[in-house]
Amino acid sequence: MLDTTHIDEVTATLDAFGEALAAGDIDKAVACFTDDCYWRDLVSFTWNIKTMEGRDSVREMLESQLSHVKPSAWAPDENELVDHADGLTTAWITFETDVSRGYGQARLRDGKIWTLLTSMTELKGHEEPLGFERPLGAKHGAGKNRTTWKEEREAEEAELGYTRQPHTVIVGGGQGGIALGARLRQLGVPTIIIEKNDRPGDSWRNRYKSLCLHDPVWYDHLPYLPFPPNWPVFSPKDKIGDWLEMYTKIMELNYWTRSTCKSAEYDAARKEWTIVVDRDGEEVTLKPEELVLATGMSGKANVPEFPGMATFKGDQHHSSKHPGPDAYKGKKAVVVGSNNSAHDICAALWENDVDVTMVQRSTTHIVKSDSLMDIGLSALYSEQAVADGMTTQKADLTFASVPYAILADFQKPVYAAIKEQDQAFYDGLEKAGFRLDWGADDSGLFMKYLRRGSGYYIDIGASQLIIDGEIKLAHGQVTEIVEDGMVLDDGTKLEADLIVYATGYGSMNGWAADLIGQDVADKVGKCWGLGSDTPKDPGPWVGEQRNMWKPTQQEGLWFHGGNLHQSRHYSQFLSLQLKARMEGLDTPVYGIPETHHTG
Repeated sequence: MLDTTHIDEVTATLDAFGEALAAGDIDKAVACFTDDCYWRDLVSFTWNIKTMEGRDSVREMLESQLSHVKPSAWAPDENELVDHADGLTTAWITFETDVSRGYGQARLRDGKIWTLLTSMTELKGHEEPLGFERPLGAKHGAGKNRTTWKEEREAEEAELGYTRQPHTVIVGGGQGGIALGARLRQLGVPTIIIEKNDRPGDSWRNRYKSLCLHDPVWYDHLPYLPFPPNWPVFSPKDKIGDWLEMYTKIMELNYWTRSTCKSAEYDAARKEWTIVVDRDGEEVTLKPEELVLATGMSGKANVPEFPGMATFKGDQHHSSKHPGPDAYKGKKAVVVGSNNSAHDICAALWENDVDVTMVQRSTTHIVKSDSLMDIGLSALYSEQAVADGMTTQKADLTFASVPYAILADFQKPVYAAIKEQDQAFYDGLEKAGFRLDWGADDSGLFMKYLRRGSGYYIDIGASQLIIDGEIKLAHGQVTEIVEDGMVLDDGTKLEADLIVYATGYGSMNGWAADLIGQDVADKVGKCWGLGSDTPKDPGPWVGEQRNMWKPTQQEGLWFHGGNLHQSRHYSQFLSLQLKARMEGLDTPVYGIPETHHTG
């Protein structure tokens, strides 16, 4: 239902809220919220990614931040409709602070704010050169000794890191580093991306040959340059690799391939890093102000240590090193693990006539890809959503507008509907002996991903192979590796010519330990997780992804990662934080959580 009553309701609430903030009347501002309110801020007020839960939390933030934020110009976005359903009025809003412009969403209940999303879209005076402000490119007129675009790019590549220092160094040139690098390029932040591989996109090319994206194309666009309309719904890994390589060139990123960081040390007095890089055999010392670790949300590979591994006569490796099935035709393989990589690898091995057994050590959440797209994603990320006027930015912000504290309540009906629709599928899996779960509170895949980054499989075909007995199942913990296979804790022996350890990854701060030192890794603590006190996401509650895309306990150190959606969405807010620091703006950070878990 849409009518002027609800538009007037939003306008009146925003007017009262804005007037209270402008007057510095925090009591009146807080009174604009419901008792059970949530305010999620993406940089605008907190220079952080932070959710305030309840009126007291809103009050504490405003007492800390209001005097320097100086918010103003609150209004409904006149280009968007106000929606009213189920007792909630939802509106897109615009606002400003002293140094930025912002966009967000408000959900009102009985004229008061229940959820509020505020996000920084640009810094005043430092806007991206987009649209009407795009660069001319051509140099009209005449002049002696003028340089071409190619000459200017070559000069930049020769100078940056040698005669001129970057402001920011990004370690890791996968999708996260590339997306952030593109944002920083548009903001004029001198940046170097350090990548160990030979070419951009190799982090995808070098994985097992059957790997493809399990997320649909509408969810996976990179900043500025969306996939073309004929791009496949699910992208094969090598196609993604080629796209990332072309994107890196088109977006003019300073991307150092065949390069590794040997060490990094922070000088707090100078507010500067000293980073030693091996650039294709040449040692280069960089002195940036900011260091971003974009080495992958999953962090370092968890390679297990089982008794007897040295005696195994076949091949054994972590899933991240799996070359594909070609060398194992006619042989026996055991894959330890039962999440995405394990399923993909098992299916590819079966397709290549390998006798393959999956070892399931704990329950796994499975959702069929088609069902996830139809029920879980279609309203925001689908061809129909695009046809209905949904943009990538609106989809991202809609998802971001639901605070993590209540997101599970939004997700439970989605997965209940999927379970009902696909009951025969799940019955078949359980009959085959596969042990299923739906998350700690039946909230499904997204909450598992946000809480722990593991424990699920988006089914693109392997589940039917399990149902049909083509992929064999074993259960339990590995107690010993023997020369021709492995032994489980119930005494079962599995013969194998190949063992793949699809045993996941550790926290990203493991990279910080290797590069900077264990003391810094422990100082910043665990990356990822919400503190939900569910399996692999220990409490206390922090309400946002630990350490991701925002300031950490180590000055000048940032973490950037996640899937393509998160790399796109959160790179905007991380780039604005880095730009503000380069320009010397005052960035008082509110609410960096204490470190409770070091790994």
